[in-house]
Amino acid sequence: MGSTVVETDRSARVEVEGVTKSFSGETVLDGVTLCVEPGSTVALLGPSGCGKTTLLRVIAGLESADAGTVVVGDRVLTGPGTFVAPEDRRVGMVFQDWALFPHLSVARNVGFGLPRPERRSSPRIDESLRLVGMEGFADRMPDTLSGGQQQRVALARAVAPRPSVLLLDEPFSNLDATLRVRVRSEIHDLLHQLGITSIFVTHDQDEAFVLGDRVAVVSEGRIVQTGLPEDIYERPATPWVAGFVGAADFVPGEVSGSQVSTLLGRLPVAAVDEPPVAGGPASVLVRPEHLVLEPADDRGADGAAGVVRTVEYVGRDTVYVVEAGGVLLRARELGPPRFAVGSSVRVAHRGGPVRVFSDDRVDPD
Repeated sequence: MGSTVVETDRSARVEVEGVTKSFSGETVLDGVTLCVEPGSTVALLGPSGCGKTTLLRVIAGLESADAGTVVVGDRVLTGPGTFVAPEDRRVGMVFQDWALFPHLSVARNVGFGLPRPERRSSPRIDESLRLVGMEGFADRMPDTLSGGQQQRVALARAVAPRPSVLLLDEPFSNLDATLRVRVRSEIHDLLHQLGITSIFVTHDQDEAFVLGDRVAVVSEGRIVQTGLPEDIYERPATPWVAGFVGAADFVPGEVSGSQVSTLLGRLPVAAVDEPPVAGGPASVLVRPEHLVLEPADDRGADGAAGVVRTVEYVGRDTVYVVEAGGVLLRARELGPPRFAVGSSVRVAHRGGPVRVFSDDRVDPD
């Protein structure tokens, strides 16, 4: 992509406070509160139907909120007695299907959101196309472009009016896996060049962690945790969050001070706002990459005795399912398999402090 930077209002802070929205009596957004700092990117991560796209549309003004406020910079866009029309919000949006006009050239698509005199020819069009590396495609029609090129044109159209906020609704979902990885890296670099406050919707944890300076996890119309990607992964607020952002297994344990006793040994407990009560039963989060396997007859091996039940080799790494102490645990290691199904092993924890939940917070299913 090009290196030209589009000048925007970089002071735009987005504040969403207590936003609710229902359709046909069904609550889709339930008191959502979110703050996005100027120039940063927040990824809204959640499963399909959780309300994240509706939240994006409320911020854009494409949906009205039943209650709550949306403030961008010092302007109230949505609030009691206030509703600013979408075209007056200075909020750009890239849709899931890119929504290019098939009968307009690339240049006219990019210029569509500009003042009427500039829609056919404008330095803003040229600058925006150069920014996304599409300067040689101004006269092309959308149906002659690849999926990745169409996605870039949609992005150029969104930034051409100099928005203070950019919203992206799963813009990579129509790309194949290889192209998706490349384009999202380019978009990550571009968003930082632009300095536009951005909110990005996805159900893909990898995309959220790559693109988001911070991640807001959405479930059933509520934001259940917001934080840095590493905090979301290492210190999830709930067992559900733990399982949604990565492979998660749980082993029983008992907390004593800053440690927890488990079948894998005594492990340090991660510092969190609400630690489980010492001495009570607890469930300990175990990530596959934090477990290591050694042969059962290895005299130097520690951890729990187990038996390999499943081996999955996917080229870059191997995932084992090991039964140990009546619990099934996944262990991931780089390279081809070292153990076969039925092998006796010892499984040990080699990660850092573990996240511990009170037993009543973990769904037995």
